[in-house]
Amino acid sequence: MEGAFLSGKMLIAMPGIGDPRFERSLILICAHDHDHAMGIAVNRPVEGLTVPDLLERLEVRTTAEMEDDLVLVGGPVEMERGFVLHTDDYRAEHSLEIGDGIALTTTREVLEAMGRQDASPRRAILTLGYAGWGAGQLEREIRQNVWLTVEADEALVFDDDYDAKWSRALGKLGIDPKFLSAEAGEA
Repeated sequence: MEGAFLSGKMLIAMPGIGDPRFERSLILICAHDHDHAMGIAVNRPVEGLTVPDLLERLEVRTTAEMEDDLVLVGGPVEMERGFVLHTDDYRAEHSLEIGDGIALTTTREVLEAMGRQDASPRRAILTLGYAGWGAGQLEREIRQNVWLTVEADEALVFDDDYDAKWSRALGKLGIDPKFLSAEAGEA
C-alpha cells in the first residue's frame, strides 16, 4: 500500500474485527495521508434520533419539509461533533471534496442549508463522531485483513437501508457474506 491513499474509498469491516464498534461497518474514508486517516461510518444509525429532531435541538430553523432520516454514528472519536456527508451540489467555504461527487462539511452552515428547500444538498447524511487512525495504523489493519476496500458510490453512502449496506459493499467485490468467516486459517 506504500503511497496508495484511500480518500474517497470505502472500508468494509471483516467478520471477527474484534471491536463491536466496527462490526459490519462500512466507512467512507474522507482523508488519508502518511500521518493519519479519517473516515465516517455510513451504516450505523442512532436509533430514535432523526435529523429533524437534532436540528430542532440545535435550534436550526427549518423551512423545508424534511424526511425523518436517522442520524448516524460516524465513529467513536468526538461523538459530540457533527459531520455532514453530502452530494457536491452543495458547497460551503470549508467543505472537503471527498471524491466522486461527495463532500464533507462540519459547519453549522450546512445544517442550515439542510433545513431549507432552496439550499439543501440533493442527498446528505448527518453523523456524530468519526473513525480515526494514526500514522500507518490503517495500512497495518488492511494488511492484517481487518478491512477490505471498495469503490464508493452514491447508493452505498446515502441509501437508508443500513442493514443491507455492508452486504451490498461486499457484493461489489463479488463476495457473498455467508462465505466469510471470523476464523483465520493456514494453508
